Amino acid sequence: MKRIFVISFLFVLIIRANAQSQVELFPADLSIRPFVANSLEPKLGSLYRPDKNELELNIGNSIDILRISNDYGGTYSLGADLFTYTLMRREANFNFPVDAIDYMFGLNFSYKKVVHDYAFGFRGRISHISAHFVDGHYDGTNSQWRDGLNPRIYSREFVEIMPFYSYSSIRFYFGFSYIFHVEPAFIKKDNFQFGFEYFIKNIFGDNISPFIAYDLKMIHLDRYTGNNSLNIGLKFGKYNEKGLSLYYAYYAGKNIHGEYFDVIREYSALGFNIDL
Repeated sequence: MKRIFVISFLFVLIIRANAQSQVELFPADLSIRPFVANSLEPKLGSLYRPDKNELELNIGNSIDILRISNDYGGTYSLGADLFTYTLMRREANFNFPVDAIDYMFGLNFSYKKVVHDYAFGFRGRISHISAHFVDGHYDGTNSQWRDGLNPRIYSREFVEIMPFYSYSSIRFYFGFSYIFHVEPAFIKKDNFQFGFEYFIKNIFGDNISPFIAYDLKMIHLDRYTGNNSLNIGLKFGKYNEKGLSLYYAYYAGKNIHGEYFDVIREYSALGFNIDL
């Protein structure tokens, strides 16, 4: 609660310092779009792994609550993130038992400045994540948890800062996060990140854009480990607005689900996402 008060107080100061600025409540779009290949982004879609009959289902949203724009191309925003990412299995008769689910919610704040064809700024977040096994992870026939993995407590609270630079339809970003509370307690506090995304415009018109996106996250458990995420696909709709993405995904690194946080995972998958 104290952290939320501090962030809100800072935005009040910004409003007072920008008395001539335009102030919007609950604007229709996001000041900073989700970073395409980053695993911790609000998404509305799924990934399907044909080789293991696994399905990732992501349901979430991010909104700007307050936006302040000045006469110099600068935009400040305060928003909220609420989403889940879910691991399911595909079984006969159209059944999809839920194995694991992770919840993330928190506040975000950002600054962006646009100058002609390029823009720069940053997005910050203060968030909570908790992870849980669900009934699909339990083997009722043998009265035991699947793969000998019992439920364990996993949660973390962290702050993240993600500066970015974009030119036309390419965007680069790097980031740092600090975990100020985590269970299990032996997990280290710092993580680093780098990524980019590139949308190829005007090949099939304004509303179909091939794209490639890559993200490298250096997570710190007992030692640093690289999580690699690659997306290649087609965006339907304007590349920098809401739309639909169909894509191929490759991932290699530690599992993104908290109950499997120390398990190495490598896969290829086909996915879709309704872009926010």
